[in-house]
Amino acid sequence: MRLPNADHAVVADAKVREYLLSPSHPVGRFKSSFFAALGFTVANWEDLREAFLTLARSAEADPGQTSPYGQKYDVRGTITGPLGRQASVVTVWMIPEGRDFAHFVTAFPG
Repeated sequence: MRLPNADHAVVADAKVREYLLSPSHPVGRFKSSFFAALGFTVANWEDLREAFLTLARSAEADPGQTSPYGQKYDVRGTITGPLGRQASVVTVWMIPEGRDFAHFVTAFPG
């Protein structure tokens, strides 16, 4: 199945800039080195956001846990970084209760 209403999925800017690409974030710093190896940096953070949105629109989504906050989905696939390197990633999305489109939660090497 595809991520429901994937064309309307959103990725918060801060989630990419201040978490996934931050070398000083307590958790994100471990992920930032992975994404940096592909060529993603804070300077080109929009490229990583767009890679996640492209993946959300094109790859299969696996329903994950349901919580009081909404339904989670895992979307797995390959992204290509600015350096031309590719890597498998898992992106996690949630459709919050009362909404009909997904919000980006996190990503990690897949």
